[in-house]
Amino acid sequence: MKKIFCLALFFSLITNTIFAQELEAEKSNKRIVKNEISFEALQLVNGVYQLSYERYVWKNFSAALAFGYKGKEGLVRFSGIDYYGPFGGNIKTNDIFYTGFQIIPEIRYYLKNTSSNNLNGFYIGLYFKYSQYNSDLKGRYTASDNTPYQIEFDAKLNISSTGFMIGYKLPITKRFNIDFIIAGPGAGNYNFKIKNKADLPDEFYENLNDALEEYSILDFINGDFRFSNVESQSKFSAFSFRYGIALGYTF
Repeated sequence: MKKIFCLALFFSLITNTIFAQELEAEKSNKRIVKNEISFEALQLVNGVYQLSYERYVWKNFSAALAFGYKGKEGLVRFSGIDYYGPFGGNIKTNDIFYTGFQIIPEIRYYLKNTSSNNLNGFYIGLYFKYSQYNSDLKGRYTASDNTPYQIEFDAKLNISSTGFMIGYKLPITKRFNIDFIIAGPGAGNYNFKIKNKADLPDEFYENLNDALEEYSILDFINGDFRFSNVESQSKFSAFSFRYGIALGYTF
């Protein structure tokens, strides 16, 4: 009986030792994630190519910086204007598109109960977004007396916005995540400038403003904005919203 008890005790000690070694090995082999590079996929439909770098900082907090380039491609564009004024004059322009860049620094806090490593699970955060876009308006204007003119405007739009965001980062493999920015409401400051590079008659500006109201383009800038024969500028504030889906690689 004594031998059986000693044998059972021996096997118990061996089992506990092996189990403790396995736990220690599992703990030592656990990958510590501190960096992630991601590519924004959802904004591709609007011609935006955006890369971001995220770094784990301290106690579920991380800091990230994103840079995006907006090309001519994308779903958001305006068809050219073809408008006849009520008192004569015809405006015909090319399609209107915009290009530019955006920079987005942000801070995130990952909810500990949903995160299996430092950079996944549900998170909340704050962001600042600066965007600068350029566009042009080119075409031909035929005045009421049939005099032809060239149309050439350059436009610039600067947007600074801050906001709050909620998201979830889903691990799909050991190194890859899918980042869902579920909601990112905020407030934005818009600064719109436009410069006329050609001499045009006064009747052109009346017809152009009427045409843009009919096309509802001014609603995207400022309902009170009007084109004139001098450099124009408009500043206003508006609600902004951020969302996205990105594929990330951790290391």
